[in-house]
This record gives sequence, structure tokens and C-alpha cells, in this order.
Amino acid sequence: MQERYVNRTAYFNEQCEVTEKFILPYIERVMPVGQGMAVAEVGCGEGGNLKPFLDRGCQTVGIDLAPNKIDNAWQLFADHPLKGNLTLLTRNIYHVRPEQLGQFDLIILRDTLEHIPNQGELLRHLRRFLKPGGMIFVSFPSWLSPFAGHQQICSSPVLRRLPYFHLLPAKLYAGVLRLFGEGTPKVRGLLEIRDTRMYYQRFLRFAQRHEYRIAQIDFFLLNPSYEVKFNLKACRLCKLLSIPYLRDCISTTSYCLLSAS
Repeated sequence: MQERYVNRTAYFNEQCEVTEKFILPYIERVMPVGQGMAVAEVGCGEGGNLKPFLDRGCQTVGIDLAPNKIDNAWQLFADHPLKGNLTLLTRNIYHVRPEQLGQFDLIILRDTLEHIPNQGELLRHLRRFLKPGGMIFVSFPSWLSPFAGHQQICSSPVLRRLPYFHLLPAKLYAGVLRLFGEGTPKVRGLLEIRDTRMYYQRFLRFAQRHEYRIAQIDFFLLNPSYEVKFNLKACRLCKLLSIPYLRDCISTTSYCLLSAS
């Protein structure tokens, strides 16, 4: 598990495969994806989620706060035949205006929303970047789900496999991390994730408050990415278990398309 967070090329390839195999078909249930379409990803990392869109001839823009990830992305896309359709920026999305970046048919927030402060403000801000009929794809794990604390990045093999312990009170959580040998930077990063934690019910309230329409939404018992990572077949949460708050505890991710029209 730890290897995929160190080997960024492997992580890039994994993102490409998940997007091609699961996310693109999910989006295409509602809107076609093809040449000339304008697509942006907030929190793009090395851009693995963008590559399948670039492969199809989309105009793609990736935005991330980490300069090293954007530098890695340029290297990974150096030989792509359509790299002229790719723009990569090290920016804070809150500091960007639509007249600087343009508007998009699709904005991607894959495993990003739970890392950004003021998520309701983010959804309000992103409406300005959508073309008429444009949509936002959102996926994230609810904070109450087994591994939403991102403990899989821990150095300790015990903590990497320990579900739900991120739900401990903050001081106790930090104490457990230090007890198992996690260094100060790792503890600080995991506590930051705790500070920006997101729940499905909160997300749906934000979407409603900012007048988005839910074009489609699915909750997964087994995250589609697990099929690529662990060879575990993706499994949607059945309706019986899709009760608010219960689904927050057992769903490992959600896929959602928001429409601003």
C-alpha cells in the first residue's frame, strides 16, 4: 500500500486506469465526452485523472497547490501527442477567476473535496467556472467510513490496516499516531485531513444550498478503485443500506454528478 504513494508514476497509472474504466463511463451515462470538450480538475496531482480526457481530445486544465506534483505531471505528459491541449497550474482555486481560466463543460473533484477548507464556498465558487449545462463530478469518502482518515499513508503497518481509528478525539488520535512512530509532519498532515473532513449529508446540504441539481449519485460498499488496487470487484451500496448516516459509516466512496442548470 505504501509503495503507491511513493512511486508517483505507478499512482499516475492507477488513476488513469480507474478513470478510464469507471469514471468516464459513469459520466457518459449523463453527458458525452469527446473532442473539444473543456475539462478541469481541481487538486489534479500528477494529472492521472485527466489523461483519459486528454486522450479523447478534450481541452484539459489541471490545478494543484503542490509545485512538485505539477512538475511531475509535465514530465509524465512530455511525450503525449496531445499535450498542446493540456494546461497545468500551481494555483489556489480560490484565487482564480473565470476570466483567467475560462469556463468548462466538466470539473472534476476526485478525492479532493475532503482536503479543501470551506467546501460550501468551493461549490459556490466553482459554479462560475461552468458553461451552461456544465457539470461537476465529485467523489470522496465520508469521514465516518473505515479509512477516510487516509491512514493508508501511515508508516506503521498496523495503523495502515486499522479502520475507524481516525474517529478518535483529536488529541487521542494524534497520541496514537505518535505512539506508533508517525513523525510530526505525518501527524500534522493527518490532523489537517481531520480538520477538513466531509460527510455525505453535509455535501448534499451544500449542493442544495448553492442550487445544484443531483444529476446522478451512487454510493459504493467497495470503491471502484479497489478493483485496480486490490483486485476487489467494485460493489454499489444496496438501497437497504443507503440510509443517511448509515451509508456514511459503511460506504467507502461516492460518485456524484452535480448540474448547475
